[in-house]
Amino acid sequence: MSAHKVTVEYDDKTVRYFFLAAVIWGAVALAAGVLIALQMAWWPANLGLPWTTFGRLRPLHTNAAIFAFVGNMMFTGIYYSMQRLLKTRTASDFLSKVHFWGWQLIIVCAAITLPLGLTRGKEYAELIWPINIMVAVIWIVFGANMFWTIARRREKSLYVAIWFYIATVITVAMLYVVNHLSLPTSLLHSYPIFSGVQDALVQWWYGHNAVAFFLTTPILGIMYYYMPKACGRPVYSYRLSIIHFWALIFVYIWAGPHHLLNTALPAWVQGLGMIFSLVLWAPSWGGMLNGLLTLRGAWDKLRTDPVLKFFAAGVTFYGMATFEGPLLSIRSVNAIGHYTDWIIGHVHGGTLGWNGLMAAGMFYWLAPRLWGKPLRSVNAANIHFWLSFVGILLYVGSMWASGIGQALSLNELTPDGNAAANSFIETVKAIKPMLFTRFLGGALYLVGFILMIWNLWATIRAGAPTTTTIEVVDEDKPQTPSRFPAFLNAPVLYTVGVLFFCIVWILASVSNSSLGGVFVIIGLIGTGALTLGAIAHFEVAGKTWAEWYDKLLEHSLAFSLLSLLAVVIGGAVQIIPVVAQSDPKSLGPYLEGRLQKVYTPLELAGREIYVREGCYTCHSQMIRTLVPEVLRYGAKSDQGYSRLGESIYDHPFQWGSKRTGPDLAREGTVAGRGNDWHAQHLFDPRLLEPESIMPAYPWLFKQNFDKSVLYARINALRLLGVPFAQMSPAEIETRYDTQAKEIAESIKKDYPLITPDKDIIALIAYLQQLGHYEKTEDVKKSREEETRHLDLP
Repeated sequence: MSAHKVTVEYDDKTVRYFFLAAVIWGAVALAAGVLIALQMAWWPANLGLPWTTFGRLRPLHTNAAIFAFVGNMMFTGIYYSMQRLLKTRTASDFLSKVHFWGWQLIIVCAAITLPLGLTRGKEYAELIWPINIMVAVIWIVFGANMFWTIARRREKSLYVAIWFYIATVITVAMLYVVNHLSLPTSLLHSYPIFSGVQDALVQWWYGHNAVAFFLTTPILGIMYYYMPKACGRPVYSYRLSIIHFWALIFVYIWAGPHHLLNTALPAWVQGLGMIFSLVLWAPSWGGMLNGLLTLRGAWDKLRTDPVLKFFAAGVTFYGMATFEGPLLSIRSVNAIGHYTDWIIGHVHGGTLGWNGLMAAGMFYWLAPRLWGKPLRSVNAANIHFWLSFVGILLYVGSMWASGIGQALSLNELTPDGNAAANSFIETVKAIKPMLFTRFLGGALYLVGFILMIWNLWATIRAGAPTTTTIEVVDEDKPQTPSRFPAFLNAPVLYTVGVLFFCIVWILASVSNSSLGGVFVIIGLIGTGALTLGAIAHFEVAGKTWAEWYDKLLEHSLAFSLLSLLAVVIGGAVQIIPVVAQSDPKSLGPYLEGRLQKVYTPLELAGREIYVREGCYTCHSQMIRTLVPEVLRYGAKSDQGYSRLGESIYDHPFQWGSKRTGPDLAREGTVAGRGNDWHAQHLFDPRLLEPESIMPAYPWLFKQNFDKSVLYARINALRLLGVPFAQMSPAEIETRYDTQAKEIAESIKKDYPLITPDKDIIALIAYLQQLGHYEKTEDVKKSREEETRHLDLP
C-alpha cells in the first residue's frame, strides 16, 4: 500500500457563519434576559401588551440562550476543531449549509411563536410540534455530517474532544425525541403523550440532561481542544479525561429527579436522583481540575492574555455550578432552594459563567484565525472580562440572598408549630432590592457583550476571511481498522455485570414482592464481588485494559454504541417503571387515595389560556411534603400536600419550578377568592395588592376563546387516556356556554359588558377548579355499581 501527500482545505466558511450567528443571537438572548429581569423588579416593564409579558418572554429568553446562543457557539467550536482533530474537511458542504440555515430558521420560528403564546408549556421544551420536527431533522443532518466526517478521518485515534461531541449528538437526540413525543390536535397545537407524574419525570430527565448534554458536554469538548491550544500546553491528564468522560455521561443521566424532591414523585425515584447527583460531584470536579491544571506553567499568561482569563474563569464557574448542583440535590437543602431565586442564581452561574465566558474566550481566540488579523483591542477584551465577572457576581449573589430570604420567610413556623403570618407579598417587597441588583448585574454583562461585538467587528473589518490548508499523508485505500472484540472484553463485561447487579439491587429495594429482600442481597453481593474483581483484574492486567481502550478509539461505531448504552440505562430504569405503574385506570395505591377530576370544556379552555400566558413560569401547582408548605397552602382546605393522583390527567403537567407568586394547587378551595376576586386580580393585580409585581392581563377581557378547537383537543386527550365523555361539537359548546354564563353573571356587577365567550371567563373556571378531586374509594364504588348494572339481564 503506497502513501502520498494530499492537500486538505478546511471548511472555515461554515465556522464563520456559526460564529457570527452565535454573537448576534447571544446579544438577543442577553437583551431579552435583561428585560425580563427588569420586569421582575419593575412591573410596568411588561409594557401592557400580550406579547411582552414575563410569561411570554421568559421562554423566548431561555430558548434563545440555549439553542440560539450556546447552540451556534457549540457548532462553531465543533466544526472548527473537528476538522483539525480528524485532519479532514467536513464530509459534506451541502449538509453544513442545510444545518446552518435550518438552525437559524428554527430560531426565527421560535422567536415568532413564543411571544404569540404558541407553546407546549414545558420548560426548555416549549416549541410547538412542527418546530420540534425541524429540530429533529436538522440535528440528524448535523449528526450525519459529523459521523460521516469521523468515518473519513485521517487520524487513527479519536481525541478526547471528539468523545464529548459524539456523546452530545447521541444523547441530545434521545432526550429531545422522547420528551417531545406529542399528539397533534392542529398545525400549531399538541399534547405531550405523558401526563402528570410521568410528564414531570420525563420533563426533568430531559431538562436536567439538556443542561448536561447541550450546555456541558460539548463545551467540555471545546475546553479540551481550545484551552491547550490557547496556553500551549497539553491536557493535564489523559487518564483523568477517560474517567471524566465515562463517569460523567453515565452518572449525569440519573440525576434529573433531584428537580422533583419532596413532591408527588415516587420516593425511590427521588432517592436515586439525589444519590446520583451527589456522585456527580466527582466526575464534574475531575473535569474542572483537568482543565485548570492544563494551565500549569502558563498561569503567568493570564495577566496579559484575555483568552486565558475567560477560559480559566469559565472552568472555575463550571466547578462552582457543579458543586452547587449536588448541594441543592440534598433533600434538606432542596427544601430551602427549590421554587426560589436561589435556583435562578444557580442556573445563571452556569450559563453566564461557564457557557458565556467559554464562548467569549473561544470567540476572541478564533476571530484572528478566521479573518487573519490580530484582535482589534486586547484592552477592550480585558474590560469585557471584568464587566462580565462583576455582572455575574452581582447577579448570582443577589439571587442567593433573595432565594434564601424567600425560603426562610415562607418556611418560618411560630413557636406553637403554625405557619408564620408572613404573606407572599411581604417576601416580594423584601427581595425587591435584590431584584434590582440582579437587573444591574445582567445589564453589566450585556454591556460587556456589546463591547465584545464591537471588538470582533473591528477585527473582522480590518481583516479578510481566511482558509486553512494543510498537507497530510494519505493512503491509496482506507486503512481497515484492526479487528478486535469491542464488547466481549474485561472492561465492558465487568461494567455490564456491575450495572446489572446494581439495577437488581435498586429495583428489589423498591419492590413490594416477598422476594424483594432476597434480590437486594443478591444485588449487593454481585455488585461488590464484581467491583472488587474489576479492581483486582485492573491491578494485574492494567496494560491490557489500556490497549483495549486505545483500540476502542479507533472504532467510532463501537465507541458510539457504548456511549449510547451508558446514557440509556439511567433513563430506562427510572422512567419505564413510573410510566408502567402510574395508570389511573387501575386506581392503584400510588394515587394516594385521590384522582383528579376531569376538566369541563370551559375549564380545559381556561387551562389552555393559563399555559399560553406562561403562568407556569411564576406559579407552581405542587404542595411539597414539607410542614411549612402544608400549613401555608394545604391546611386551609384540609387537603394537605399534593398527591400523585391529583394531576394524573394533566397534559402537560404544571408543577412548576419557580414561585414568583404563590402555589396554585389549592386555588379553587381558598376561601374569599370568588370569581369577582379572580377577575379583578387578572385585570390589574394592583387593585387588590398595590405592591404586586404581577403583570395585568386586560386583553383577557377582550379576546374570545375559539370554542371550535375543543372538539379535536378533547378527542386527543381521550386517546391519551383522559376519561372525557364522548361529546359532539354541539354538546361541547352547550356545556361550555352553560358554565360560562354562570361565571359571567357572577362578575356582571364589576364588569357589566363581559360576555361568556371571553378568555377571562375560561381562565377563572380553570383556577376555581384547582384543588378539586375525587376519592379513589368513591370512584371504585361507582365503577362497581356501573358494572353491576351492566351485568343485569
